[in-house]
Amino acid sequence: MIAAIKPAGSNTRGLLAYLYGPGDHDEHLDPHIVAGFAMLGMPDPGRDENATLTELARYLDEPVRLRNSEFGRKVTDHVWHCPVRAAPEDRYLSDTEWGEIAQRIVQAAGIAPAGDDLACRWIAVRHADDHIHILATTVREDGRRPKLHDSGIRVGDACREIEKDYGLRQLKKGDRTGARRPTQAEMHKAERLGWEQPSPAWLQDRIRAAIPHVTNAEEFIAYLEASGVEVQVRRGPSGDLLGYAAGRPGDVNEAGEQIYHPGSKISPDLSLPKITTRLESSRPEEHPTARRNHPSTPWQQATDALDTLHSDLADDTHAQAHITALGELLEATAQKAPANLRTELQAAAKAFARAQRSQIRAEDRAAHALRSAARDIVHTATGPDGSALAAMVAALVWAAIVARRWHDAKNHAHQADAARQAVQHLQMAADRALAPTLAELTARPPREQTRSVLANDVRAAVPDHAERILADPAWPALATVLADAEARGHQPHQLLKKAAAQRELTSARQPARVLITRIQHTGRNPAPNRRAEAARRRSTITPAVRVQQIQNGQTPSTTTTPAEQQHRRRR
Repeated sequence: MIAAIKPAGSNTRGLLAYLYGPGDHDEHLDPHIVAGFAMLGMPDPGRDENATLTELARYLDEPVRLRNSEFGRKVTDHVWHCPVRAAPEDRYLSDTEWGEIAQRIVQAAGIAPAGDDLACRWIAVRHADDHIHILATTVREDGRRPKLHDSGIRVGDACREIEKDYGLRQLKKGDRTGARRPTQAEMHKAERLGWEQPSPAWLQDRIRAAIPHVTNAEEFIAYLEASGVEVQVRRGPSGDLLGYAAGRPGDVNEAGEQIYHPGSKISPDLSLPKITTRLESSRPEEHPTARRNHPSTPWQQATDALDTLHSDLADDTHAQAHITALGELLEATAQKAPANLRTELQAAAKAFARAQRSQIRAEDRAAHALRSAARDIVHTATGPDGSALAAMVAALVWAAIVARRWHDAKNHAHQADAARQAVQHLQMAADRALAPTLAELTARPPREQTRSVLANDVRAAVPDHAERILADPAWPALATVLADAEARGHQPHQLLKKAAAQRELTSARQPARVLITRIQHTGRNPAPNRRAEAARRRSTITPAVRVQQIQNGQTPSTTTTPAEQQHRRRR
């Protein structure tokens, strides 16, 4: 059950005209009052042919009129409007039941507390099977204004109890971190103009898409403008950027003026201060040369960053920071991934946006590696190779599962559900990303004898999951991966143990596929050669050290480290 409190209005008669009228989009059938502050003697134009809307409006507005006549400052924002709608699958509710529900909602809101004879005047009008409209005038009989602060939270809590008591679909409790739902007017406008999304949703997508591309607030504003978003900024006397509002081109009011939405109203985490804090936490390093010269690609570096996510969730502020940054990495990946994966990744990023924010304040600097990975990906000129992409998407699946478990543990119902939806989209993307690699690996299986030895490695390294792995259709491809890694000097047994430690296999639908991506990532480079490493160390001895060795009676060409000497003694 959804109760949506509307912004305060000033025209009681005008709202009544809509409630008792034919309806602009939904057909209004048999409008009538099902509950009110005083049913006896109250005019109901839906049941009494002699009653008029003007008479009913005056009846409701009487305390407002009396207050305005006594005080110099008149009340104009006195119309409280709250539609209450049942879910499509809910059972039919009688007039009596709707009346009881309305009574509980006005009590929870503070419009008409239980036992308060001087409360506000209100009515509940029903003009359809699945919903009612509650209208109240927010001046009490004693002339005071009701205390409506946080009324939305209280009404939401009341709706959750009503759902239980009346056997209706049970929704999750809100936590004030969700994005604002589009109004009916915004939805009807989008439909009229042929837009797939109302303006706030359209703007939210573009604002989130901009964040991985920029490093500060000024770049952020410039990027939005360059991407076709109308931007209105607020600056201080010094010229510093204080806030912004965004508008969709073509979204104008009746006077033809551009409509702007403040970032914080589009979504709680898209205010300028919150975006600035996140950007400051991922500024480029002062000496980025080492990262630029790193042999790994941005996609591989992102996978490395994702590998640390599970261990970084012990502290709540760090956990929330990593989950927020994970959403930015998802957005960046969706922008740069191949076309055959883009739809699922975009859907995952959109779903995960709700999981990015909770009531826990994030320590954003803790997630520097993930944010740096997101920025590197959106700025890379080349796409990933097949195995790197498959490994990263598989790592995103596991990261989203970890995020969902954390939200579940914290009783963040909306966020956990959003992460769950993202996992479903990511799993589909992971299957598509791995398909070409699987085909190539399956086409060149190792010899039967080699595969038998590798099967024993599986049983020894991951005994609890060995039978599932060996029964997985992807096992022949995994055997090829292990044989390739062994040829590069790695030990299959160790690679299997390491991969299983990085990503638990109980929740894996196809464990062999999970191991393929993990082992291709961790075993992509040749294993270090001890003799070559010793030779390299000898070749890098400085002249001063060589002189010192000669003075000590040592031969520089045969100098070894203690570890190397111990290795030689073993041999």
